[in-house]
Formats: sequence, C-alpha cells, structure tokens
Amino acid sequence: MSAVSIFNDVIGPVMRGPSSSHCAAALRIGRLARDLMDGDITEVLVEFDRSGSLPTTHESQGSDMGLFGGLLGWDADDERLPDSSQALAEAGIKLRIETVDVGDPHPNTYRLTLRNAHEQHSLIAISTGGGMMEVVNIDGTALSMDGGYHETLIWLPKTSHPDFKADQVLRHAAGDLQILQIKGASFVSTAHLPVIAVKRLAPVLPVPSRKDMQVPFTSCAEMLEQEGAKQTPLWRLALAYEMARGNFTEREVIDKMLAIVRILRKSLACGITGTHYEDRVLGHQSGRFQELMQAGKLLDGGALNRIVLYVTALMEVKSSMGVIVAAPTAGACAALPGAVIGMAEALGKSEEEMAHAMLAAGLIGVFIATRWTFAAEVGGCQAEGGSAASMAAAALVTLAGGTRYQAIAAASLAFQSMLGLICDPIANRVEAPCLGKNVMAASNALSCANMALADFDPLIPLDQVIDAAKNVATMMPREHRCTSLGGLAVTPASLQIEQKLKKQKTSSCGSCHCS
Repeated sequence: MSAVSIFNDVIGPVMRGPSSSHCAAALRIGRLARDLMDGDITEVLVEFDRSGSLPTTHESQGSDMGLFGGLLGWDADDERLPDSSQALAEAGIKLRIETVDVGDPHPNTYRLTLRNAHEQHSLIAISTGGGMMEVVNIDGTALSMDGGYHETLIWLPKTSHPDFKADQVLRHAAGDLQILQIKGASFVSTAHLPVIAVKRLAPVLPVPSRKDMQVPFTSCAEMLEQEGAKQTPLWRLALAYEMARGNFTEREVIDKMLAIVRILRKSLACGITGTHYEDRVLGHQSGRFQELMQAGKLLDGGALNRIVLYVTALMEVKSSMGVIVAAPTAGACAALPGAVIGMAEALGKSEEEMAHAMLAAGLIGVFIATRWTFAAEVGGCQAEGGSAASMAAAALVTLAGGTRYQAIAAASLAFQSMLGLICDPIANRVEAPCLGKNVMAASNALSCANMALADFDPLIPLDQVIDAAKNVATMMPREHRCTSLGGLAVTPASLQIEQKLKKQKTSSCGSCHCS
C-alpha cells in the first residue's frame, strides 16, 4: 500500500452519505469493479461475511448506496446517490445480496461476482476507514490495489515474459495462466503481445501514487527526531509531507486545503439554513441553537457555542445526504472543521489560516492512519471521534499560534481522553449518538488545546497513545464496533425508532434546502 496522503486518507473524500467507510469506500470499490467489467454489467452478486459488520449495516449506513453508485460510475458527491438503488435497476443490472460464512478476517469485506453476456469476474475488497479501500483478490488471485495507480491487468500464457516500463510490474499465477499487474501513471499498451484478456482500472484517489515515492517521516517520533531543536510549525511540516507525497508545490497543497475549507463553509451555511431527509433520526435543530445563541439565551460558552453550532450544522448536512468532507471520516466529519472554522471566525482569522490549521490536523491524522485506522468497525468510535479530537486539538493550537510541541501535546491529551469509546449508532443510522460524540470531540479539543498552550504535560507521546488505542480495539467486542448490536443501538427506544423508519418511504431528495 502507498504512503498515507492527507488528501487521500485524512481530509477527504468530498462526499455524500452517512459513513465514509460504508459509502465512499464502497463507491470506490464499485468504480473499480465497473472497470473490471469494461462498464458492461448485467448481474451482480454481493456477499458479506456473517461475522463482519456489513450484514447488519450495509443498507442503513450507506454501503448499498455507495456501491451501487460506483457500479454506475458516479462520483462520491453525486447528488443522485440517494437514488442509486433505483438507478441500478433502471440500468438493467440484476442484484443479489447474500450473507455467507467464509471467515473474512476484515469486518468490512465486500465479495462481488459480476457478469455480463460475455464474461464473469470476481473481486474481493475491504474498506479500511475514512473512504479508503483495498482490492485484495480478483478472480481468485491475491493482489493489492488501493486505487492510487492506473492498473493494467493482462492475462497471458505462463511462458510469456514481456518487459514493461512502469512504476511496478507484478506477476501472479492464475491456474494455467499468469496475470501481469502493471501499476503506472497511465495505462500500458498491450500491442504485439499474446494477450488472452486485458483490463484497465482507473485511479479512484485524488492524490496518485508513483514509483520511488518517499515521504520525509511516517511517525511523530521520527518527525521530532529529524527536526531536533527546530521549532518548525506543525502546519509547515504537514506542507512538506504532502508536497513529497503528492509531488505538489507549496501553493498547490495550500490551494487544495483552501478548496476544502470553502466547501465546508458552504455546507455549514446550508446546515444552519435547514436540511431535510426522510430516512433520518433527527430533524433540523441547529437553526434553533443559533436563534437562542444570538438572543443570549444559552449559557455563556464563548467561542465554544459557535463551535457547537457549526458541529451540529455539519452533522445535519451529513444526515440529509448533503455534501461533506470526511475529516477523517463521515461519522466524525464535523468535530474538526466545526472547531477550526468556528474558532477561526471568533479570532478573525482568514481562510488561509484555516487551511494552515487543517493541514496541521492532517499531519496528526497521517500519524494515526499510518499506525492504525479510522474505521469504527475495527476500532470503535475511538478510531473516529478520538482521531477527530486529536486532530482538532492540534489545529486549534495552530490557530492560536502555539508551538509545534504544544500542538502535538494537545493531540496526545485529546486522544488519551477518548480511548475506549464505542460505536453504537441509534436505529442503525450514523446520526446519534454520533452528533453528541462530535460535539464532545470538538469540546475536548478546545480544552486540550488550551491546556497545551498552558504547557500541561501530556505524559504519553502521541505515537504511544495511538498504539494504546489500537491495543484497546483488540479487546473491544464486535457488538461495540459499528455493528448496531450493542450499546445504545439495542435499547428499546433505538429499536422502536428503527422500526418506525423502516415503515416510512424514504424521500428521493437528500440534499439541503439551499443550493
């Protein structure tokens, strides 16, 4: 797998849907599966392992929506996504979804069998968190494909040994044949080869991979060792990292993050104005919060009240299938941007300064994603909300002009207090208690940022906190890792809400009222 990228793995994708590990990752898997069939699909069998997370969540948490959109060739922020099931049927694609007992090691495993009038192929892929995924098997042959390359798959006789100039050429045994997997910046030509079959799978990630790519560091400890006595701001270290990872200029990286900030501010305005979606646990509430805040009828929380308003507004946009940015996930999409934009506005900071803070947060996310995961199905909500709190704390210190050490200390402090947090979505929707957990993550981030600015000692280095969270996850039961089989998800009230939603017809309009 390629090195983590801030824009691939941490701040992004720009998407619709309740869950990035369900919607965005499934869509990317669907896009690659579509390419495997040259865009011609008439039948799809989708299989989920009984012991994984998907049998109980694929419909309500957006896996179906994302996968079907990907099979249709759509993007993750396509406004048609809420109606992808209907569109798949209208495209004449027959669908079956089955639960099987195969013992898949990863809880987010998709097994697809695809057919048309001429051919059949199988694909196995996993969703690894935050919209990232990996194809691990095609037609029974183990391989690895994360969507960062142009991938040319060539079926050849075993005796053929052609030479290609590409970033990477891998040979896989496939019965009486061999499969050449060629990774490059573009597809390769197969002219004059004894080709039996060729498939070309286009990249699905915004930051491509490339040969001999190197990043300056992959852990917080490694970064600090390289920096020594320097006091380079964390956002500038993030800039250097992403410039190396994506082969970008400094201005290109900042402009990419500026574009994300502007998307987030537009979505914030949309959320406060009001959102609507039928298949939803909670209605529009952030507008009332704003009214009371402006009238001075809330307890005085200072800038925290603005942050709470923004966090709740973004969560409402997510729940209405509006456009959000997974930061680092859709389930935890609001804590970081709500905290950064809310505090930046209170301090009179510019959008460019917001982008700097988001870059600092992105680097903390790089350290987490490199060592562990953002997937609640693997690590519970500590992987989502805990990561978001850690990232937001570093961002807030950056906004305040704190040092690199203070930003890292804030990240460590914030993550420490989120260890053990379970994922137990009410009514099997990624809405509540996710709303409260995003508010908690942002509030925690603000408190820890101030503590770090006052030079509170975090005691445990950030890398070790991440490792501790990973270890806690191994002891967390499946029921508490986004399966809707434990915690608040199985209370009588939650089950009643779920049954009520099942009886309702879902609306075809999933976007915000504002344009």
